[in-house]
Amino acid sequence: MSEFSETTICRYYADGDWDADTIADLVARNAAEAPDAVAFHATDATLTWREYDRLSTRLAGAYAVAGWPPGELLAVLLTGGALTHVAYLAAQKAGLVTVGLPPRAGDAEIAYLLRHTGAGALATRAAHRGRPGREIARAAGARRHLVLDLHGPELTVECDGEPLPVPSWEQAAAAVNGRELGPDDLFFLNSTSGTTGRPKCVRQTMNTRKYFGPLAAEAARFGPDEVVLSALPAPYGFGLWSAHVVPARYRFPTVLAAEFNPAETLRLIERHRVTVLAAVTSQFIMMLNAPEFAEHDLSSLRVLFTGGERVPYHRAVEFEERTGCTVLQFYGSNEAGPISVTRVDDDREKRLRTAGRPIPAMRMRFFDRNGSPVEGGPGQVAVHGPGCAPGYFRDEAADRVLLREDGWLLTGDIGEVDGDGYLSVTGRTADFIIRGGHNISAPVVEEAVGGHPRVAQAAVVGYLDEVLGERVCAFVVTRDGVELDLDDLRTHLAAQGVSKLNWPERLVWLPALPLGAGGKVDKVALRARV
Repeated sequence: MSEFSETTICRYYADGDWDADTIADLVARNAAEAPDAVAFHATDATLTWREYDRLSTRLAGAYAVAGWPPGELLAVLLTGGALTHVAYLAAQKAGLVTVGLPPRAGDAEIAYLLRHTGAGALATRAAHRGRPGREIARAAGARRHLVLDLHGPELTVECDGEPLPVPSWEQAAAAVNGRELGPDDLFFLNSTSGTTGRPKCVRQTMNTRKYFGPLAAEAARFGPDEVVLSALPAPYGFGLWSAHVVPARYRFPTVLAAEFNPAETLRLIERHRVTVLAAVTSQFIMMLNAPEFAEHDLSSLRVLFTGGERVPYHRAVEFEERTGCTVLQFYGSNEAGPISVTRVDDDREKRLRTAGRPIPAMRMRFFDRNGSPVEGGPGQVAVHGPGCAPGYFRDEAADRVLLREDGWLLTGDIGEVDGDGYLSVTGRTADFIIRGGHNISAPVVEEAVGGHPRVAQAAVVGYLDEVLGERVCAFVVTRDGVELDLDDLRTHLAAQGVSKLNWPERLVWLPALPLGAGGKVDKVALRARV
């Protein structure tokens, strides 16, 4: 179970923010009422709601028949596609908790997350991003290795090299009866970067992720015939609500690619007449920059949901004018859920220059650096509402930073509300870099860079980038006083299994790092250099 109190759960149900439906309930309802309607247009398979429902039940049944106990954690390392959502839904039906691994995670990160969560198995395809899944499992020290593959509507499963019997739909339904996770149970862990050195796992319940649904529907004025394309990696919060939850709630077909590619995304929008696009800021900018942008008919697009980083006004305006769609954003995080949202009814200046109006039920407020409330800001943004995750998994130290003793969840962002009630986020208290919607911890990168045998000191800052928002720059002092080559550093990081997300993209050698008055490295001075 999650750690929400019974009082909190009852209040959110009474207020209508949460309900008793599981994601499996939503999919089963769609399968009963529109069995032949398409659930996913994906590179690995096109699945109807009936096929999605039955495949996930059969996979869940395979886990149950094999003797996997309810409550076990299953780590899933998959690129995008229909199989990803079949795997997530099957785990829910079998009573298993999914550990959603970042598709680009390196061996060291995967190994850490397996140890930290205690996941009993790692699930991959036979090959993951061009590399044998068994090799990844071996390098990460997985206790068991599952190979999942989808061939159209047919599913194959292996466990440690041996076929795992997949029962019929009827047999599987009987085997999983009574095992399904509930809407307020822990059902998913998604890793997120922070400033404490290691990935943290955010605990999610179905109701915290489902909470986005009505908010998105109201903000975008969903009609009955929307077609969604989610360009996000599925394990992250944005990917979960835009591909796994919202389409199931509203019975929208969802278009998926294995990995984001600007030209391919443009092609898919035209081919499937996509009306709602979900993409982080860097993705829509890369689409704008693609030569193919002008070659495709994008007139079907009504709405782009974006976010994950600052939305550059002029590029967002360009996207709107070249497609005719409306750019919207949720401001929030994996931990906090949705805090504010822009709506199609907002004027362009408010939509693209602010984070929108705060969501009333999230009870947003501001605190100064001493922890005292500040009416209207500026101050650190904090929330306490039905979209908030219950905290981190097995990380009390991180929880103490995230959650105040009175229950308010701190975002690490500085913001304020204007006279019209719109929120603006003006800065960050935490030391991380937002690159393409991903939070990159400066201390994590510093630790990795500092592991090079020639590095004596390292300091990492972000620098502005037109496409990705920010990129990572490392300043280093070497032991021998000789410049270090970026390619040499990357070779070392690759050998250590460091995720490419945590590789610096610029490297600057200095004879000494600048220090501030308190004796700490002066990162303000370093940022000024880049």
